Amino acid sequence: MRHFFGFMKEPFSQDVRVDELFHTPALEGAKERCLYAVNLGALSVITGDVGSGKSTALRYAASALHPSQYQIIPVVASTGSIIEVLKQIAMALDIEWGSISLAKLTRTIRMAITEIGKRKQVPVLVIDEASLLRIEVFAQLHTLGQFELDSKPLLAIILAGQNNLLDKLMYLTSRPLASRVIGRSHLDGLKQKEMAGYLKHHLEIAGIKEQLFSDEAILAIHQGSGGLLRRANLLAKGSLVAASRDKCRVVAAEHVRMASTEIF
Repeated sequence: MRHFFGFMKEPFSQDVRVDELFHTPALEGAKERCLYAVNLGALSVITGDVGSGKSTALRYAASALHPSQYQIIPVVASTGSIIEVLKQIAMALDIEWGSISLAKLTRTIRMAITEIGKRKQVPVLVIDEASLLRIEVFAQLHTLGQFELDSKPLLAIILAGQNNLLDKLMYLTSRPLASRVIGRSHLDGLKQKEMAGYLKHHLEIAGIKEQLFSDEAILAIHQGSGGLLRRANLLAKGSLVAASRDKCRVVAAEHVRMASTEIF
């Protein structure tokens, strides 16, 4: 496929550099809300369906946080207990813990956060897949950022997850954490016109200037993906493979249909 179309590198790959991302108002809005929350030591939330670009939005927002001023604490959430989540945070901070006591582990992490603040850096806890977290975790997470009777916000938090993340934040026990939210972003699927630009953009990244997808193929990719980026990437790449097998220089809707039979 690469040889047939003359791609300089693999098209529609997941490891697109931040400076090569396809910019949309939703992506820019998510970044602005995250930075606003970070600078106030507050909390920002990003929601969206599977494959809508939440992790990409996190990466884009984090790219604006210079390491000399901010320390990002990255965590990929699980369904584990609060102790397991705190262990993940401790590992991200590169600190050791000698106890599985909730109180002692919380204190160890809080001390590490205080040390980051003494270095004139802002600690930013970034939790991807946060919709997987147990309710008990939401009930406890806010305690990591309480300093001087909650009058000194040292820890900024960014949560990203599927739409049920908002439901979990609505629980009564989650209110202390939810009350810190000052920015909410939701990533919808791309519109058809945006999809055409998205496909063209990724072709250019891979070294192809012309649009290889017919209008019918673009429509098929948009409908087949619901505008969601991950599925659109799979359909686009698969349809390019199908077109190269048929020795077609332009991807047709039939090639998209063939690609759709290979993915879930």
